[in-house]
Amino acid sequence: MSSTGARAVALLSGGLDSCVGLAIAVSRHGPRVAALHAGYGQRTAARELESTLAIANHYDLETRRTLDLTWLRDMGGSSLTDTPLPVPETSEGDGVPTTYVPFRNAILLAAAVAWAEVLGAGEIYCGAHAVDSAYPDTQPAFFAAFDEVVRQGTPKITRIQVRTPLLELDKAAIIRRGQDLGAPLHLTWSCYERQDRPCQRCHSCHLRARGFAAVGITDPIAASKD
Repeated sequence: MSSTGARAVALLSGGLDSCVGLAIAVSRHGPRVAALHAGYGQRTAARELESTLAIANHYDLETRRTLDLTWLRDMGGSSLTDTPLPVPETSEGDGVPTTYVPFRNAILLAAAVAWAEVLGAGEIYCGAHAVDSAYPDTQPAFFAAFDEVVRQGTPKITRIQVRTPLLELDKAAIIRRGQDLGAPLHLTWSCYERQDRPCQRCHSCHLRARGFAAVGITDPIAASKD
């Protein structure tokens, strides 16, 4: 086992939700949180990594790792990675959006569990939320099933638990939680399509704008681009 002293692993994409999830982890464990980021060939990979590093630096996290999962892009199946596929401007009704990356969260969580075992960390923090998402791997049933996978697939002595503190919150509630914790929301990036400035058209940009509007504050990213 590692001697880093990390008590938790937090999945950190550079987005708003994962930033608030990390803020919750830090509020409970201080800087003894390991940040895990993944590049999977997404359109905004460079910008997401930039935000991830800035957020990790904000919290003075010494233990961090970036996974190379670009094989997910090579496999295809998502408009986040397949540039010929258009990124939708809406949630696309009741079906699974084309921005869904097949089984991505299970892959990320599996990597987080493996790293937590090595580090001796007892918790994994994931900023997923089900309220505004039609992705199957952000739903409560998925995380309940994954908890059982972790229980069955790891030594009993590890007792690793997956924490999803934002699962039942909408975007506005997540923003409020981030405000309460002093999370660096100004460092986050949500746009699915552009890396220089938010496109303000994709579903992720719409959700972010709607959340800040509901809270009644200006999105710091939008303000910085004016």
